Amino acid sequence: MIEQFNPWWKGRDFIEEDEDYSKWKESEVRWIPEAIEKISLEPFSLNFVFGPRQVGKTTLLKLVIKKLLDSGVDPKAIFYVRCDYLSDYKELIEVLDEYMELRKIEGIEGSYFLLDEITFPKEWFRAIKLYIDMGKFKRDVLILTGSLSMYLKGEVETFPGRRGRGRDIIMYPLSFREFVKVAAPELYSRIPKIKDVAEIEKCLKLRPWKEELYDLFVLYLKSGGFPRAVKDILKKGKVSEETYDTYLSWIRGDLIRLGKSEGVAKRIIKAILERVPSPVGWNTIAKEVEVGSHKTVFSYVEFFEKSFVLEVLQYFNPNTLEPEFKKEKKIHFMDPFLYHLFSRWCLIEGPGEDKIVESVVASHLARKYEVGYWRSGGEVDVVTKDGIGFEVKWGRNAKPLRVKVGKIKNIVTLSKEDFFTSPLMIPVYLFLACFDV
Repeated sequence: MIEQFNPWWKGRDFIEEDEDYSKWKESEVRWIPEAIEKISLEPFSLNFVFGPRQVGKTTLLKLVIKKLLDSGVDPKAIFYVRCDYLSDYKELIEVLDEYMELRKIEGIEGSYFLLDEITFPKEWFRAIKLYIDMGKFKRDVLILTGSLSMYLKGEVETFPGRRGRGRDIIMYPLSFREFVKVAAPELYSRIPKIKDVAEIEKCLKLRPWKEELYDLFVLYLKSGGFPRAVKDILKKGKVSEETYDTYLSWIRGDLIRLGKSEGVAKRIIKAILERVPSPVGWNTIAKEVEVGSHKTVFSYVEFFEKSFVLEVLQYFNPNTLEPEFKKEKKIHFMDPFLYHLFSRWCLIEGPGEDKIVESVVASHLARKYEVGYWRSGGEVDVVTKDGIGFEVKWGRNAKPLRVKVGKIKNIVTLSKEDFFTSPLMIPVYLFLACFDV
């Protein structure tokens, strides 16, 4: 079986026969994920790549394989396997042993193990931990992909002192900056990069390209950053029915696999869509959808968080910038495409563009910072732990927000088209085009 997953064992050029790699190469719209540069390829390394399904983790692994082959690595020293075919750690051990016997025959001392969707085999970590402790991987590089659940369930924490030079990499859908790089590479080359929100004034340099970036942002609000949706929007101008069906199947499949009710999930998602981005409590949703308890609502929201569907913002006390967990939460979808996907699923009209834009800002900032919100008469849409607030005003003739409360002293207003110097107000798409996440 393992030979079928590794066609390059016949020779380096046979990577072209790999279905995932050939699809990527033949695509009119393609890119190399930035995550490829973050993976440690120096032995011993145990790397974890987290992210939602259909975000391109498998393609990432195949591009890593192509990179290794091009650098002269022995093709049989590269071992890839799809772990969603395996039921438990015992079957995983059998597959690993089969490859280790082969590499022994070939005289290979160090290998690259690429284990895709590692969370599927039950207690997968037992096999990996055992072989690390036995010294079987001491000259190897391991790259394991899976959902964030393996991190939140504490499975990754079972490897203290066993990671070597390995890293944790979260693979998100494309940010708006990455979307621009794919859609308009020449324009992208002119865009300054900011790694910290304190550098936000650099974004003003993009004023001459305001119209071009606005047009790209409108496309991004429809497609988000999931690869299939991005390819659809750039090739056809709209997201195809097949793409919607593919991503919806991912959600439904995960719900079934984890023993959750699709009907309950749909009612909770519908309640969130109808309120976004207003603060809401678990009890409020529980009463509306009649699921019995706020604990049920919390468990489903937690599932969607782990699946990279939702981003939950806690209320921040302005005097301490600490979250107050008993307060109502703001619940955002973490990618704009998901608003359209779940609105179709729930058979309702999706939220207005202004609400989706606020979610885009919140989810982008949440990739780099711990973020929350503040509300008491007035409101600040997103607040970082450093006390920088962001207010989104997606309308014409916007005025900058002038609020100072507690430790929240610096507010940036993100507009649809308007500029202001003090306090700072710039179009949201100029900021997001520069923001490197």
